[in-house]
Amino acid sequence: MADNEQPTAGPHFVGKRDELIEAKRSFRTLQGRDILIIWHQGVFYAMDSYCYHAGGTLQNGDIEEFNGKLCIICPRHKYKISLAEGEGLYKGVDPTIKPSTTRWYSKGVKQRIHAVTETNGDVYVKLSDKCGWIDSDYYQGEKGKVEREKAEAAEKEQS
Repeated sequence: MADNEQPTAGPHFVGKRDELIEAKRSFRTLQGRDILIIWHQGVFYAMDSYCYHAGGTLQNGDIEEFNGKLCIICPRHKYKISLAEGEGLYKGVDPTIKPSTTRWYSKGVKQRIHAVTETNGDVYVKLSDKCGWIDSDYYQGEKGKVEREKAEAAEKEQS
């Protein structure tokens, strides 16, 4: 598969609604892609399991609201990723505006988001059909596993 192509077959059965709700977060590998399924405030979300920034696993990240958007916070470096869009958010100051005040800004879509549907208590994930590169693609598949290991080793060396 070329770098700009994404698998789109599915939807894939990922579990029973009640079991996924009880678990709150579940990890699945669909067509070689590692996915995190999240149940939060009555809604299912699915996204690539590894943070776009350095491949940290998102499964244990806290969920908080920033600028009106529910976000998962990567436990490794505290990057904020919106659950619904995969948008990277950061707090910054626009130096052209006086007086300077901090506010939330978007980096754009950084994390691949996948569609979740439910039928008769069965939950399905359809892998994103959005073409083109999204930063979280880097840490997927066998090549991504190698890159995650490299990033983790480099971080340990710095500690």
